[in-house]
Amino acid sequence: MANRGPSYGLSREVQEKIEQKYDADLENKLVDWIILQCAEDIEHPPPGRAHFQKWLMDGTVLCKLINSLYPPGQEPIPKISESKMAFKQMEQISQFLKAAEIYGVRTTDIFQTVDLWEGKDMAAVQRTLMALGSVAVTKDDGCYRGEPSWFHRKAQQNRRGFSEAQLRQGQNVIGLQMGSNKGASQAGMTGYGMPRQIM
Repeated sequence: MANRGPSYGLSREVQEKIEQKYDADLENKLVDWIILQCAEDIEHPPPGRAHFQKWLMDGTVLCKLINSLYPPGQEPIPKISESKMAFKQMEQISQFLKAAEIYGVRTTDIFQTVDLWEGKDMAAVQRTLMALGSVAVTKDDGCYRGEPSWFHRKAQQNRRGFSEAQLRQGQNVIGLQMGSNKGASQAGMTGYGMPRQIM
């Protein structure tokens, strides 16, 4: 973690709000999935936000995770470094984020490197891992290991094809947003410019 002093005022309120979004139960589920997915001797971290951050901070677990979602020989990160140098670890986190985006995780679901490295927003890290799991379950390519019910399947495209005749027929229909013209008539209407008849 970075050596930052305590925050005060609005900064502290914002940080507390961010920290409230962190889910300890979700952390356990994600740790179990990562260990099962990587199928290697990865030790289980002690529970808690700080331990979860420390476990993922060097980027090796994340890189092993994204590599395990690809068939053997097609891994996006060929060399995973066990270096203790900060810039190497941050580079590995960045490699994971790029690989996750290529895999199919939306850019809006991806956390920033400092969110994990400095522990600023671990809830964003959880959201990214949840999105990655959802994409893996949805792809259903045989590389996902774990319980399919752990993640939501993403909605699939359902294109509809209409013939020219159906499209022409649809142009004659008045949409219900415009109201209905059933029973409408102009009986009793007076022409424009005529004075009102008050009796």
